Amino acid sequence: MSAPAEPTRAPDEPDTQQLPRLVRAMAVVERVGNALPHPFWLFWVLSAILAVISAGLAAAGVSVIAPDGEPVAVRNLLSGDGLAMAVSSMIDNFAEFPPMATIVTVIMGVAVAERSGLLAAAMRVGVARVPASLVVFAVAFAGTVAHVASAAAYVILVPLGGLAFRAVGRSPILGIVVAYTAIASGYDASPVPTPNDAIFAGITTAAARIVDPAVTVSPVSNWFFNIASSLVLALVITLMTRLVLAKRPDLDVDPDAPDDDLGRLSLEPAERAGLHRAGWVLLGALVLLTAAVLPSWSPLRGEAGGIVESPLIEGIGAVIALLFGTLGIVYGRRAGTITAAADVPKLMADGIRQMAPVLALFFAIAQFLAYFDWSHVGDVLAVVAADALRTTGIPIPVVFLMVLAVLTVVNVMVTSGSAMWSIAAPVIVPMLMLVDVPPETTQALFRIADSGSTAVTPMSPYFVMALGFLQRYRRSAGIGTLASYTLPLAIAMTLVWTALFLAWWMLGIPLGPGAPVR
Repeated sequence: MSAPAEPTRAPDEPDTQQLPRLVRAMAVVERVGNALPHPFWLFWVLSAILAVISAGLAAAGVSVIAPDGEPVAVRNLLSGDGLAMAVSSMIDNFAEFPPMATIVTVIMGVAVAERSGLLAAAMRVGVARVPASLVVFAVAFAGTVAHVASAAAYVILVPLGGLAFRAVGRSPILGIVVAYTAIASGYDASPVPTPNDAIFAGITTAAARIVDPAVTVSPVSNWFFNIASSLVLALVITLMTRLVLAKRPDLDVDPDAPDDDLGRLSLEPAERAGLHRAGWVLLGALVLLTAAVLPSWSPLRGEAGGIVESPLIEGIGAVIALLFGTLGIVYGRRAGTITAAADVPKLMADGIRQMAPVLALFFAIAQFLAYFDWSHVGDVLAVVAADALRTTGIPIPVVFLMVLAVLTVVNVMVTSGSAMWSIAAPVIVPMLMLVDVPPETTQALFRIADSGSTAVTPMSPYFVMALGFLQRYRRSAGIGTLASYTLPLAIAMTLVWTALFLAWWMLGIPLGPGAPVR
């Protein structure tokens, strides 16, 4: 009896049975993720699902007792009242979406700083002027600071990481991995307030108002925690790189890899002068702001001289935008990238154009959140889940770990932080508020989930971009290659960051100005 014929395959077709498990797992993630609709359409699909659920619950007469003691019944989105609400409030939902005005304002200021070259120059100095022994920490910490430039952080810092490592005689492959992982898996741990802080704060505010209409979450509500997180994560990357990645035998570059121009790490005289001038202006601005806030009678203080609930904190988005815009103008004038006053609004407009896809997504998110609020489905889910937590007696730290695990898995498929938080926040924030967890604390927990797995998922467009930089030094590198480099770092960062969060919560340290952790 003859043996069965082996299946044939094209000469250039890979033998999937021989692929490493990690590569096959990444391929599965990529296929499943690609099957999901664009986040814009995802929210309309979710709105349709919500409408059907609300109709069923309303028909069943489902209701709960709200925290204020009043009964709350589910309302049918498919009813005449639901249709009237959806049509009449569509524009208001978008215009009043909490992150909208803040994020547009912040982006205009940050765009001036980025497009004038200030942020790129600061990053280059940050990774170039350090001794060889500190280059890993410098690149890792620069990755957390670079988030102020949003997506541009990847474009600027990832190749600079390779250059910085090669400049001190280390593998540029390692430099690319360190820079990319620091940005991706530490994306929400910036010591400097970023546009993401404004987006998350707005979404958290909208979710928290399901329980308490008076709640407002500030863009700096997690600032103290973010500062500590950025330092801790940079240390974790440094230790894991030295103890694990640096010992890998596959860090050699291809013999014919391009010899990069290391001069790109240094600054031109005009750039250096612009950076110095911007530094002095930053120092002066901080001194003036401090002097303006110190007197108890300062108009920037709130009632009874308070700082937490004050015009300064309420307008922190405008302060951040003004500061970045001013520094960008000062740098640009000296470096020659801004030659006329008319250049400034053009740079602001460029920033808004870059935000156009996000603004389109905000339109869909705003409608979904408005439907969720009007239907009271969020109230029911939050109250039922909170009652279940009280009944079962599950310790809050265990609840934190359960939420973190679920969101981390979701983040592998839905890599847009604003999209994922818009889906999760309307349920998780109210639920935890009803068991006495402040919305700022839930938001801090989300930051960990939104960051940790980002460095290993091929669903992130920046994963593919980082792979392109890696292939400059090793043409044979693939998805599995990059994931195998980033996975140990991402796991260690997530575990340590989670431990830091739990310790922060147990010690009762404020997460930011006016943001108690418990």
